[in-house]
Amino acid sequence: MTSRDQSPAPAATGRSGADLAARIDRLPVITRTHRRWVVVLGALFVFDLVDLNSFAYAAPALRTEWGLSIGAVGVVTSAGFVGMFVGAIVGGRLSDRIGRRPVLIGSVFFYSVFSLLSAASWDAASLGVLRVLTGFGLQAMTGVLLVYVSEMFPRALRGRYQAILLAVGLAGVPIAAWLARIVVPLGAGTWRWIFVFGALGAVFGLVALKVLPESARWQAARGRDTDATERLVARMEAEAREATGRDLPAPQPAPVLPTATVRDLLRGASRRRVLVASAACVFLILSFYGFNSWVPTLLVERGYTTAESLTYASVLAIAAVPGALLAFPVIDRVERKTLIFGLQCVVAVLLLVFGMVVDPVWIVVSGFLASMFMQTGVAVLYTYIAEVFPLELRGLGSGIANGSGRLAGVLGGVLVAAIFSGLGLTAVYVYLAVAALLMGLVLLVLGERTSNRALEDISAEALVTEKSDV
Repeated sequence: MTSRDQSPAPAATGRSGADLAARIDRLPVITRTHRRWVVVLGALFVFDLVDLNSFAYAAPALRTEWGLSIGAVGVVTSAGFVGMFVGAIVGGRLSDRIGRRPVLIGSVFFYSVFSLLSAASWDAASLGVLRVLTGFGLQAMTGVLLVYVSEMFPRALRGRYQAILLAVGLAGVPIAAWLARIVVPLGAGTWRWIFVFGALGAVFGLVALKVLPESARWQAARGRDTDATERLVARMEAEAREATGRDLPAPQPAPVLPTATVRDLLRGASRRRVLVASAACVFLILSFYGFNSWVPTLLVERGYTTAESLTYASVLAIAAVPGALLAFPVIDRVERKTLIFGLQCVVAVLLLVFGMVVDPVWIVVSGFLASMFMQTGVAVLYTYIAEVFPLELRGLGSGIANGSGRLAGVLGGVLVAAIFSGLGLTAVYVYLAVAALLMGLVLLVLGERTSNRALEDISAEALVTEKSDV
């Protein structure tokens, strides 16, 4: 580790960095520059979601071809979550130290390579190892992408554009589902093409190298490329003036914060934020992926053929995009933690209906609505997590929270199989509904207010108090 890496971050603790953050936050519109970023980030997110969901749609065919049990499917599913846990924390910490851009783009190439290698796997063990490595890159990219948007988009709009990016990315879910529906029934081994397709994210990684700059907030915090950062922010301001035809509002003064260290995540209000965000992610993964990852397999267990189960799963997957877009009109107008609680109450009811009805129409309707509102909640939670930690620790704090959720996915994959084997199908959906409701309750009772607030103000509530107590 170089001496430069060990030096304190100056801009988050100085007036120039606070002023730059205030200039970004005052932008009243999304600029041409922002829209270019949305296209590239959205494309990266698409292939992230394709790869994340690829095994779920390949699993029914693998059970037939390799003779896998439900338990073996759960083990491979859990293996991917192990990689995501490590990737979330390592990727987040690296992004705090070396920058958002290199970790974001590097992780795209990393997961693309191992997705391609997954297509050549020969048994459950080899596929499980490759899914660990793929998961590492997937979650490193996702966590840093969310942090990047929170830092580079104005505060009054960042929630909406997190929702748009998630909606664009979630197109990867129906793409993966329908790709599986087309290629898997063609014959033995055709499931491999799902993983090959997921590796195409590397193409957009090359585009990102040309288009995405480093986070301006991170650059200022490190005192690097100050001229380039100033030119970038000035260009966005000029584009905003051109788009609106009027002068920009005056920047609202942002607090000058003390430098944050890793110890700040282990005490006081910051520790509570880590625990709350982590608990919310745990319950999200238990409910969200417990439902989406197991739908094709559990429908087969209810008596449907593999082709029928994939058809149902493909229809439910279409709900992903409108679900994320549903957050757009409300995410920056309703307090995030309140909105998440309301959504999770609705999701819990829909999961119970899905698990108990037998009519195919009601299965599709309840499953579609449950998937849709789950994705709305994901958009809001992802925005919230990237807001509650100080800049120097935003990658690590978000990584711990997201990583905790992914680690819960290791247990979740095995837990669904155990509940199904021991208590039956209805018990699985009761468990999923309870997990969804607990996610909303944790945030409602213990979460922070973040909607339409400067990131520096959110950090100040915890960080300044903790530093003054030391």
